[in-house]
Amino acid sequence: MGEEGAEGTVHLLCLAASSGVPLFCRSSRGGAHARQQLPFSVIGSLNGVHMFGQNLEVQLSSARTEDTIVVWKSFHDSITLIVLSSEEGTSELRLERLLQMVFGAMVLLVGLEELTNICNVERLKKELRASYRLIDSFLGDSELIGDLTQCVDCVVPPEGSLLQEALSGFAEAAGTAFVSLVVSGRVVTATESWWRLGMPEAVLLPWLVGSLPPQAARDYPVYLPHGSPTVPHRLLTLTLLPDLELCLLCGPRPPLSQLDAQLLERWWQPLLDLLRTCLPLGPRALPAGFPLHTDILGLLLLHLELKRCLFTVEPSRDKEPSPEHRRRLLRSFYTLVTATHFPPEPGQPEKVEAAAHRAQVPRACYLVSGAEEPGTGWRLVALQLGPRLLLLLLSAQSPTYGLRGLATHTLHALTPLL
Repeated sequence: MGEEGAEGTVHLLCLAASSGVPLFCRSSRGGAHARQQLPFSVIGSLNGVHMFGQNLEVQLSSARTEDTIVVWKSFHDSITLIVLSSEEGTSELRLERLLQMVFGAMVLLVGLEELTNICNVERLKKELRASYRLIDSFLGDSELIGDLTQCVDCVVPPEGSLLQEALSGFAEAAGTAFVSLVVSGRVVTATESWWRLGMPEAVLLPWLVGSLPPQAARDYPVYLPHGSPTVPHRLLTLTLLPDLELCLLCGPRPPLSQLDAQLLERWWQPLLDLLRTCLPLGPRALPAGFPLHTDILGLLLLHLELKRCLFTVEPSRDKEPSPEHRRRLLRSFYTLVTATHFPPEPGQPEKVEAAAHRAQVPRACYLVSGAEEPGTGWRLVALQLGPRLLLLLLSAQSPTYGLRGLATHTLHALTPLL
């Protein structure tokens, strides 16, 4: 299995579908390269072959060369997104979901009306600049995984019931039903209405907050790609502690000035020590002292019905590989098992032939790397029970005959958390 993102570059192109005019080009490389466009001849060729197929009623969705995968996707017959990836081990699934998230980010910050009725290309280009920071965070080596899993990145706080009670009281006092507490782009707790947000905004909103530079308070206009793509809402954020923010989704009211220090102190000052314990939860996801087997180097737990996930590569940090490498291994393994082994996620239509073979779909699988040299490499195991899917990255010392038992025990221990 390749190490996704270990090498290579991702180029993202956005074009007006009718004219083929490039709206922006982004790259996974930082600095000046992120703003440097591919040669116009390359952009024109990639868009031209896609349009040629459409004229013949042929839908070109992906192509593969010796070292690059190209994926095309049109949205509302108005925007064409093209992604080229030379990353080792990448897949069509990952790139297709990337394009869905990118278009969702464009709608979130610009609105669907501007994207489907393009009257002034130059004005649209300027408006889309507001989405660059969020889009670039999808192309980089993020600590989050919701862009790939399409599930909300969450953490499990200690004393979650106290935080939930305070959040509900604060939401009522603030006059909005949509409130969440976010640490480093991950949801700590949220009101019932916030959890009912559709996709992709449920993933995009905390990701957006995590991608913005630190600020004490914000009043940010956003569209909801699923719930309100043409009428903007207001995303209000209030920083309680560094990287720990309250997020409120509301209409014209309340004004940001109404959420004053006195209101914050009333609900959150008594919980200040508890809030501080939430800060390390960003990368760790699990409460301090949660018992995990010493062979576990990283885990991804998904609740496919609630569309929430826990993702961490913090266990046994003193061991190889690096956190970045662990994230790449788990992301690659997720795309592998999702594309080839496990049934479609809840809510997705099944093909007839897929449904016919449903009974033969596995519930567990594992992958061993470095098996040619005993004691080297890593073990990856996936287990699905009901709506939960668990992926574990394990050290080479973990025997293959015990992988399923270890995964089953870990899943049972994690089940009360998500």
